[in-house]
Amino acid sequence: MKTTNRFFTAMAAMLLLFSSFSFAQENKAPAYLTVTTMYWNPDSDMSMDDWKAGEKEYMDKVTKKNEYILWGGYVTHLMTPNSNEVVYAQSYPSWEAIEKAAARNVELEKEAWPNETERKAFLDKMGSAYAPFHSDEIYATLSGVKELTGDLPDGAVLYIRKNKRAYPEDGTTDEYIGFRKRIVENVIKKNDYIKGYYPSQHNWGSDRRDFMEAMYLNSLGDLDKMFKKNQELMTVTFTKEEAKAYGKYFKGHGDYVYSVVKL
Repeated sequence: MKTTNRFFTAMAAMLLLFSSFSFAQENKAPAYLTVTTMYWNPDSDMSMDDWKAGEKEYMDKVTKKNEYILWGGYVTHLMTPNSNEVVYAQSYPSWEAIEKAAARNVELEKEAWPNETERKAFLDKMGSAYAPFHSDEIYATLSGVKELTGDLPDGAVLYIRKNKRAYPEDGTTDEYIGFRKRIVENVIKKNDYIKGYYPSQHNWGSDRRDFMEAMYLNSLGDLDKMFKKNQELMTVTFTKEEAKAYGKYFKGHGDYVYSVVKL
């Protein structure tokens, strides 16, 4: 909805969050992911059904018709530090597309709601669902994707692992890339509980050490099963010495679980 336009314009233009299905430019691979973390307005009387209906209307009339946007989607708090979080993400084929998408949204809004009064009323109503503050991040997408195919079921979740990169003096780029490739091929892609996997790294935002791993699961119940399977596969893939060597490239991580919003 209009948050896509207003917030990304403010940042000169994020889940985690793009899939193998695109709104437009079907043969374009995403290069960047923008992520906006917003918060519900505690004074809003809008129901969840009304919110979803409004967001779907905007998505159908504007976002899906914007040739500069490959994908867009929402997730909401499930297991995160703030229960009011609602996160919106979009993926783009280029940096230039981020800047052009916001202006194109304005054009499409005028086409969708030609009457200025009606357009303003709709956008104001949808905007009232959110508190006035938010945060923005831009991530560069990485190789090693496990494509999400088909539709996720109701109750699907998005697990985000936000890693903090370290840069050890005895480390090398080749060693790190080698470890990552082995993990993707022998752990991520062999774990059937992970329905989709999308890695990305900081490009614009608060912390350049951020390395994000977004994993789609069919249900919250699969989260613990995924962890156990990952551990089994890691044990087979790496020796203890190799696992320790890989660990030196990180200073820790945070875990976030979101409910996937199906509009």
